[in-house]
Amino acid sequence: MGHAGCRGIDPEEWFVEGAAQSRNRSLCRGCSVRTECLAYALDQRMDFGIWGGMTARQRRALLRRRPTVASWSDLLKAAGTQHQP
Repeated sequence: MGHAGCRGIDPEEWFVEGAAQSRNRSLCRGCSVRTECLAYALDQRMDFGIWGGMTARQRRALLRRRPTVASWSDLLKAAGTQHQP
């Protein structure tokens, strides 16, 4: 959390609906811990809010598409390692 781009932003900003979600999701772009944030939300099955640039609806859809993933943290870390130059 200490490295998060959202530190210092009112936490209520991450639990909004409608157009505010798109606006607030854009704050995640370029965050150095975006992947870790998203992995945490997926692993913990966070039902509300914006995490790692994804809304709860987007995360639920991803979880439905990949029901066999045991650890999103491990999967996303491995994917990041494979795609680094």
